[in-house]
Amino acid sequence: MKAIKHFNLITKHKWIVFKLCLKAGIPFRGLMHDLSKYSPTEFIESAKFYVGDHSPITEAKKANGYSKAWLHHKGRNKHHYEYWYDAKAPDKTPVIPYKYAVEMVCDTLAAGKIYLGKNWNNNSQLAYWLRTKDLEYINLKTADFLEAVYTEVSKNGIDKTINKANLKKLYNKYCE
Repeated sequence: MKAIKHFNLITKHKWIVFKLCLKAGIPFRGLMHDLSKYSPTEFIESAKFYVGDHSPITEAKKANGYSKAWLHHKGRNKHHYEYWYDAKAPDKTPVIPYKYAVEMVCDTLAAGKIYLGKNWNNNSQLAYWLRTKDLEYINLKTADFLEAVYTEVSKNGIDKTINKANLKKLYNKYCE
């Protein structure tokens, strides 16, 4: 039963991300988003630790000290800032390219909508970001871009914020 619930959750998440990516002008990223979640490495562990109201990765980390699913996922999906972090590189946290930074915005907004359900509001992602941001592992320019987008969503809503022209303007302001 957990496997079916997890499948439904990730598929619903993927659908919301796809719709947001369409609005953002990056439909291909929306189509390709999180396909690795259906791989055995990610799906089996996530179904085992499925809880419904937050990521099963959190539960796997509590139980095992790490998550195979997360290590697999972040290493294959460029819309996660952890993908770009390299402790041994001269530039440990490069600026994330536009299409992946925008996909990250769509992903985080969709995750909030999925996990918070009826309790989600325009301020949810900004509040979460301010509470959990870890600037050691993300480029500060990319972090500023994310915060600006989440602030605009908080003030103006998704429909006025998530569009190609606005996102490109914000990305150029903070990341170029």
